[in-house]
Amino acid sequence: MPRPTLLANQIASSPTIAMNDKAKQLAAEGHSVIGLAGGEPDFDTPPHIVEAAVKALRDGETRYAAPSKGIRPLLDAIAEKMETDNGVRLNPMSDIIVTPGGKLALFLALKALLDPGDEVLIPAPYWVSYPSVTTMVGGAPVEVETTAADNYRLRLEHLREFVTPRTKAIIVNSPCNPTGHMLSSAEIEAVATLALEHDVYIISDEIYEKLNFDGRPAISLASIPEIADRVLVINGMSKAYAMTGWRLGWVAGPTELAAVAGKFNSQTATSAATFAQHAAVAALTGPQDCVETMRQSYEERRNFIVQAFNDIPNMSSPDIEGAFYAFPKVDETSKTSEEVANIILDEAVVVGVPGSAFGVTKDAHVRFSFAEELGKLKEAVERIGSIAHKLA
Repeated sequence: MPRPTLLANQIASSPTIAMNDKAKQLAAEGHSVIGLAGGEPDFDTPPHIVEAAVKALRDGETRYAAPSKGIRPLLDAIAEKMETDNGVRLNPMSDIIVTPGGKLALFLALKALLDPGDEVLIPAPYWVSYPSVTTMVGGAPVEVETTAADNYRLRLEHLREFVTPRTKAIIVNSPCNPTGHMLSSAEIEAVATLALEHDVYIISDEIYEKLNFDGRPAISLASIPEIADRVLVINGMSKAYAMTGWRLGWVAGPTELAAVAGKFNSQTATSAATFAQHAAVAALTGPQDCVETMRQSYEERRNFIVQAFNDIPNMSSPDIEGAFYAFPKVDETSKTSEEVANIILDEAVVVGVPGSAFGVTKDAHVRFSFAEELGKLKEAVERIGSIAHKLA
């Protein structure tokens, strides 16, 4: 009987998919399920982007992309976007690799940086894929847990405790999935200081940068001159432009690292779909009012859901500064986050993802996406409130 590799045994299955599978079973049994586990906008891709893809298909843009790192119009559009939006100047032909989705961009960034056994600091709560992808490329994930009580702040003295001679990089996500936390200027300074003190590289996941609230801009770590030569930016089209199914991301940074990432890209994915890249050009260079419309809708839902969770006895939710997730906590409970999430699923028929999936071990958190129409969010919170006494 063939056996999987030892590395395969270290890779966790997606907890989001596991919760969704359980929800599908309940729905098949006739239950009215409200699914808030996924990280997907509920908007359709804006029409002008779709039309650009259709035109590209009709124009015969169905062959391998040339160059494999991305078609020139898209590389130029990304470089222009990063200079205009982020204050980061890049050479479009040497510093950017277009990928089929953000996960591959993360994979390429880590692969470009890590030798076997190199350690990567991963502040928790974190996106569920960070530790697994680090392990996949032969690195060693080192989880650095932060707390809701401290608003998930990254503090230099705390980060220093986890640095060893094998520390090679730190992954930073702002706005953060699952908390919605955005880095403050003090946190940016802390990460920069750590990188310079210990010769650490920074992978800056900026996929939610356009979904920020209260007029607070997302700052790219690559825009800090002192550390620009050690920052790899991960970004893509999925969240801001409602293009999850198009599978388009990018990794951008210093020429030497981008060149290594490009080698791995050419030997794995080869390239992102050509017609989809033409759609991405239309997204980045076309009207941006669609992005603002979606952002305002998420902000309205944020305003509702934070207050709604704080109104439920024995539950609390800190403010959400960006992205489209709530990460409420059961304040007084003997139950784990898995137990809480399963009670909410079984009793309220609302699907969330337990906080343990995001590296949180001290408190009973559950992540809920509010990329869903307001009516369903209101019903979901009402259902959870009705069974809140069972969560203690």
